[in-house]
Amino acid sequence: MNMKALIAELVGTFCLTFAVLSSTGADWPVATPLIAALCLMMFVYTIGGISGCHINPAVTIGLMTIRKIGATDGIAYIFAQVIGAAIAATLFGTLGPVDPETGSVKFVSLALGDGISPLKLLAEAMGMFFFTFGISAAVHEKIPESMSGVVVGGSLLLGIVVAAHSASGVLNPAVSIGISNFNFQVAYLVGPIVGSIAGFFFGKFVHEDW
Repeated sequence: MNMKALIAELVGTFCLTFAVLSSTGADWPVATPLIAALCLMMFVYTIGGISGCHINPAVTIGLMTIRKIGATDGIAYIFAQVIGAAIAATLFGTLGPVDPETGSVKFVSLALGDGISPLKLLAEAMGMFFFTFGISAAVHEKIPESMSGVVVGGSLLLGIVVAAHSASGVLNPAVSIGISNFNFQVAYLVGPIVGSIAGFFFGKFVHEDW
């Protein structure tokens, strides 16, 4: 088990979650999707050579299905990612902006209403499909290494735009838990996983000989 890789995944997911929380809790001049894309781009270049820069359980699961990471390492990655998001949410709950009306810290609302929302699940899956299809170009070394961060960050931005038509466009189960104050929402957990598996298999079909 590569502890450096696990620490990198924890720190990366922590930063991504905290950045999203911070950008949605105040009037920022830069939109949250762009902040998320830039954050991911930075981590691709800084920890990509250490852990592969998944910082997303759905990405890790998708890569497990096409055998780009083993099950043992993949599960460890997911634990590290969830812990990173949880730490970010906890710290934000201590330091984050307080709503003057409620007196509580502002978290992003991912309320789906009663039961499961198939529309939001589909939207998250569609957005994740395009995101991971973009990642697959880097995974299969179809782009210059120097451009990997740009392609991956840009793919996230595109995926968010697609998903945001009918959902929040989180595309990350760990981040969704963190930014909703540990509110487990099925669409934001299952949708990205389904989309990730489909996106990576399509990328494998396009980029590799079976």
